[in-house]
Amino acid sequence: MTREFSVPQQRNVVTELPGPKSVDLQKRRVASVSAGAGTLANIYMERGSGAILVDVDGNQLIDLGCGIGVTTIGHAHPEVAAAAAEQAGKLTHTLFTVTPYENYVRVAEKLAEITPGDFEKHSILVNSGAEAVENAVKIARKYTGRRAIVSLDHAFHGRTNLTMGMTYRPWPERAGMGPIPAELYSVPISYPFRDGLSGEEAAEKTIDYINTHIGASEIAAFFVEPIQGDGGVIIPADGFFKRIREFCTENGIVFVADEIQAGIGRTGTWYSIEHHGVVPDLVTSAKGIAGGFPLAAVTGRAEIMDAVQPGGIGGTFGGNPVSTAAALAVFDIIEKENLIAEAQRVEKSLWARIGDWPERFPIVGEVRGKGAMFGVELVHPGTKTPYPEALKQVITEAATQGVIVLDAGSWDSVLRIMPSVVISEELIDDAASVIEQTLARLSA
Repeated sequence: MTREFSVPQQRNVVTELPGPKSVDLQKRRVASVSAGAGTLANIYMERGSGAILVDVDGNQLIDLGCGIGVTTIGHAHPEVAAAAAEQAGKLTHTLFTVTPYENYVRVAEKLAEITPGDFEKHSILVNSGAEAVENAVKIARKYTGRRAIVSLDHAFHGRTNLTMGMTYRPWPERAGMGPIPAELYSVPISYPFRDGLSGEEAAEKTIDYINTHIGASEIAAFFVEPIQGDGGVIIPADGFFKRIREFCTENGIVFVADEIQAGIGRTGTWYSIEHHGVVPDLVTSAKGIAGGFPLAAVTGRAEIMDAVQPGGIGGTFGGNPVSTAAALAVFDIIEKENLIAEAQRVEKSLWARIGDWPERFPIVGEVRGKGAMFGVELVHPGTKTPYPEALKQVITEAATQGVIVLDAGSWDSVLRIMPSVVISEELIDDAASVIEQTLARLSA
């Protein structure tokens, strides 16, 4: 279909990056904003459309990050903006648990439809991905009567006090901010590039670790990212999650798919767990669900979701009328514009354009991805030793030429590419050409 954008879909750098207005804003930011809110590129944005961002100096940048997977349908989609504006003119807040409203119910109904599984499902709406994970922990503990929570090595589940304990690496997410809550355990994942194991072999290694270090009967929930985002776009080998799902079923463990980054159509399916042929008990959604408005959800088996007493989960702003109106528009746009197929198109385009990077550039160890979610693992040539210094240079030099890309990986050595699913082949080619300049120089 033909789409109209308010900004031409092309890269156009008219000043040095960062430009003079961005430089001035950065000075103001340093004087007023906590240094803890770090920034990847100090280029200040004014507007955006589709896969292009426009900064305060008038530069047009190709966005391969989408605010870490949020603007999957494109920046400032006019139908989302219109839905939010209309709702804001009618009702902005009542608190659903005081006096409810229809939008919340409609979002829950849609989540029951699009999440995997044909059983009865219920949802709760909250504000952020970390909040969704925290609530999923509470729900699983209440349902099972158990306390232990398991997540996978290289996982990222959030920065709150509980979720930072479920997040794998200490720096920067949790260094110096303990104590970490108890009964949180990290277990081995299938990482094909590094472990060389089949999915089944990796799963048995994980299960053995659980049995010898934790005890299956102690575990309330097993949290997995079917495609790890911050961990380095790690995609476990076929069969890994199938065996883990069986293990959870055999031992009464709630299997939770954390789809905060990879869900809502980004990987060419509604949820990335579908690539593994596995049905979870609970699913967490966020990021791409509302086109940039704050919204997240926990959706799952009705008997699990309903185990919590009324008032045990919720929050003041969770599922507010404006964010839910935006989410309903996003759902409609994904279906009307066939954006799941567009994510599949982006995947084919990325494979065609960058799939040969390991053969062309010695510092590229592997390219991997699904849909509009790819990782490029950088290594010292001839080894699998992570090369974080190279990643830093790639990101910095790309930004100065008008391409925004993301870092990832437990060793900060994976280039993460997460464009909008409406990005054109021309923009993919242009952005790849910019990145290749640094890859070629570092490889030489």
